[in-house]
Amino acid sequence: MPDAPETGDGVPVDPTGSRRDASARRPAITGEGVTAIESQLRAMRSDAEQHIAHARAEFDQANERLKQRTGRDLIVATLIGVGIGAVVVASLIFVKWLFVLFAAAAMVLGVFEFSRALQVAGRRVDVVPQLVMGFLLLLSGFFLSPWIHWVSTLVAVVVVIVWRLVAQLFAADGRAHIDVIGDVLVAGFVQMYVPFLTSAAMILLAQERGEWWVLAFLILAVVADTGAYVSGLTFGRGGRHPMAPRISPKKTWEGFAGACVAALAAGAILAVFMLQVPWWAGLIFGAVVLATATVGDLGESMVKRDLGIKDMSSWLPGHGGVLDRLDSILPSATAALVMFYLLHTLGVS
Repeated sequence: MPDAPETGDGVPVDPTGSRRDASARRPAITGEGVTAIESQLRAMRSDAEQHIAHARAEFDQANERLKQRTGRDLIVATLIGVGIGAVVVASLIFVKWLFVLFAAAAMVLGVFEFSRALQVAGRRVDVVPQLVMGFLLLLSGFFLSPWIHWVSTLVAVVVVIVWRLVAQLFAADGRAHIDVIGDVLVAGFVQMYVPFLTSAAMILLAQERGEWWVLAFLILAVVADTGAYVSGLTFGRGGRHPMAPRISPKKTWEGFAGACVAALAAGAILAVFMLQVPWWAGLIFGAVVLATATVGDLGESMVKRDLGIKDMSSWLPGHGGVLDRLDSILPSATAALVMFYLLHTLGVS
């Protein structure tokens, strides 16, 4: 056979013209390159994993310090709060009657966990009639006239009280009279505290542009709570000047000052751009909601301290129970309704 042709440098080539030695050396060079690249990639990945692990450890430590100072998981609480806020805003802006369903669900959960907490504390609470009458009372606030709603409120309170008395009569367990009276008062209080105050928001929602007023007082309550939280965490470390040490040791005057600034500023902005009322009316609105939200917050803290519990439940991670989130909102609903009627009666627009 004839010898294979050679290139100019004397390297044999096959009939296709490729170099034998070059093709033999190419895989070795490529393999060395791939090995070097893989080593670099493994080193980079290991370095990135170390940085991620270090950053995660620092984040966990910072989050743990926040939990120790605030008593709750701030990250989880924020995510849940944002999710609930998105549902509320969407329901109010697009189809406001959907907010009735959302409010009804929150009211039912609030009544249920409050009733269970009272039962654990030794009170006799009839959960089913409380839920049924509370639901009907809430619907009357949205679908019926305000005057009929007042009649519905009276009926709801009478029904739960009579139910408790009849149930106690059939129980015949020798319960002390003072305890029976306490159970009756508690039955009426549950109805007035959760369903009635929630129904005030439904009355406001049913008004013309009422959805914007509901959204405004919800924003004010949240802004005031956030302002108090940030200001108290920044300037009131260690409870420097506690507001009510026997009721809620972590609430400080520094936090209240931050809540006041935030609520007044938000009230003026919401008045002009959302409620279409003068800015000074927004200042009054912000101050009223701040006052009712603070009273509601301290009031629920006092109830929980009397019951010997920290949270009404653990249904909302980072927040506690549903009622723990409604404590400042419930009384603010009535305040917002009063402000709405007052400003419209005076012709302020």
